Amino acid sequence: MAFRFLLKLFGANPSAGFTSFIYGFSSPFADPFLNVFRISRVEGSVFEWTSLLAMLVYWIIAWAIVKIFLMSREVSTPEAAAKLQRHDQ
Repeated sequence: MAFRFLLKLFGANPSAGFTSFIYGFSSPFADPFLNVFRISRVEGSVFEWTSLLAMLVYWIIAWAIVKIFLMSREVSTPEAAAKLQRHDQ
């Protein structure tokens, strides 16, 4: 998504191989957010709010998944004792 955002911002040629690959690969991830904001165009450059929103939403989802996995892992007795001791100080 970051590559997509930067390529559009700098006005990359969409028919170039790398640019076409990045747009095609990131399109399914950006498509759910396409109609949320309007696209801002300035002399060939595109400021695509869609990509920024998608990056934010996917970052929040990834963060939540990591937190869920960390909450479900077992804590050893020495680790718990060390955390309690730090908390009491």
